[in-house]
Amino acid sequence: MKFEKNLHPATLIKRYKRFLADVEMPDRNITTVHCPNSGSMMGLCAAGNDVMLSTSDNPKRKYPRTLEMIKVGGNWVGINTMRTNPLVREAIERGKIHEIGIVDTIQPEVTVSDRSRLDFLLKRGNQQIYLEVKNCTLAENGIAMFPDAVTTRGTKHLEELISLKKAGHLAMVLFCVQRADAAQFSPAAHIDPLYAETLARACQQGVQALAYQADVSPQAIEIIRRLEIILPDKASRSNNY
Repeated sequence: MKFEKNLHPATLIKRYKRFLADVEMPDRNITTVHCPNSGSMMGLCAAGNDVMLSTSDNPKRKYPRTLEMIKVGGNWVGINTMRTNPLVREAIERGKIHEIGIVDTIQPEVTVSDRSRLDFLLKRGNQQIYLEVKNCTLAENGIAMFPDAVTTRGTKHLEELISLKKAGHLAMVLFCVQRADAAQFSPAAHIDPLYAETLARACQQGVQALAYQADVSPQAIEIIRRLEIILPDKASRSNNY
């Protein structure tokens, strides 16, 4: 995924009200930007961090600039969750998600019950694959983690995937790790133990969990490789789905 327009550098001052951040531009002007991430963004929001911004041409936007990525420890971290699904879709279309392979159609935002929707329905012949995508920005000691805050909605998505698997469909959850400083993935049991337990149960019942890492730069974001998944309740065993 290449950025159509050049991103603009700035320095983070603070992130607040979940969807807003104040940044200092190179000319030292302070501006408020949209922060498209509902998570806690744990470990990313220290004042003084370098950031990259995109600019919208929409004259109706109150905050025309959008926070796209933050540099932490020398690595860019993609925080714009609005880009995650298009990024994964691009990877699927290019055949980079080998566990999915080539599909005939990709349908986004699929209603699976009166309670929730999932990100994609993939079809290959008579086969249906339900896929939920999660953006991962948290990493500790070389391990990427999700979630970075308690997520009741995320747990509900896992339960939906379990139900779909029981109904005879293929069901997958893909964690898109938008930072380079991680070699493995694990659910963040210390943050949301219920989510971690539900993910382990989902895997036991046949839901396929995948973690793919993206190369993030101010020029482009591209999914490049699969990461091993370690389930915390079975630390000695990796998820080899």
